[in-house]
Amino acid sequence: MASSNGTKIIALEEHFWDAEVAKHFKVRGPEMNNPLMQERLHDLGALRLKEMDEAGIDLQVLSHGAPATQRLEADLAVQVSRDANDRLYKAISISKGRLQAFAVLPSANPKAAADELERAVTRLGFKGAMMHGLAHEGGQWSFLDDKRYWPIYERAQALDVPIYLHPAPPHPAVVEAYYKDYLKEFPGLMTAAWGFTVETATQGIRMVLSGVFEAYPRLKMILGHLGESLPFSLWRIDMALQRPGNRASPFRDCFREHFWITTSGNFSTPALLCCVMEMGADRIMFSVDYPFVPNPPGVKWMETVPLGPEDRAKILNGNATRLLKL
Repeated sequence: MASSNGTKIIALEEHFWDAEVAKHFKVRGPEMNNPLMQERLHDLGALRLKEMDEAGIDLQVLSHGAPATQRLEADLAVQVSRDANDRLYKAISISKGRLQAFAVLPSANPKAAADELERAVTRLGFKGAMMHGLAHEGGQWSFLDDKRYWPIYERAQALDVPIYLHPAPPHPAVVEAYYKDYLKEFPGLMTAAWGFTVETATQGIRMVLSGVFEAYPRLKMILGHLGESLPFSLWRIDMALQRPGNRASPFRDCFREHFWITTSGNFSTPALLCCVMEMGADRIMFSVDYPFVPNPPGVKWMETVPLGPEDRAKILNGNATRLLKL
């Protein structure tokens, strides 16, 4: 299995839903309630593999859809996360090498989340973990740069696995202030159309400014959707943070050292070329964002982008193979 030009294809922001985890979701948008979407999110077998084959995708690295267990209370989240990871392990074990996984973590208990990351990597063979948007516990919302979550990053560094920062619905106050006026006609505005980008780019910026990469200099992070627009803005962010009144921060260099980005759900040639120029082809990995985005358009798009065969192969499989030790 490979693309039409014979290059192996690895996709690493490809989602599923665990039935037990999904029972705890309180709000689902119309897209999530679509029966065809539900079928694909819950399928880890024949349908998923069939649609991978039809598009020429060799391997999917699976991650639970947002917000996973991240907004569950600590006591509940620990056991639900562990059970979900165990069920996912069984599914990938019978996939004949077609599926790998990122762990779901109970972030409300950071020590337990770090331990679950270690268990998932060392015992289940998972390739890292995905964390979704803002954390929520006891009615309080917090960004993932908060020092309470640093034990997760310390463990990720020790295990030499990446953390994938993925969007989730914004803080309710942000929804009310920024998006409410348009949600009846354009519910996607607060999610994939714009709200997800704002939330996740903000997480990425805060991670750089927090000092976590000084504390853990080998920590590796992934952002989807071509870096949530940050590669386009790196020069300006870096320049503005050098103005008087700001603590010195080599923002641009730090971001480019610690972050990898994927093409998930953003099949734009101009945007990709911007990212190649800013980040380098070694920092970009192919992803689709299945099943929220169908597989074939992403694969066909990559066949047309004006890159040389070496850089195309890096993006389609080489970079992911190295980063995830596939």
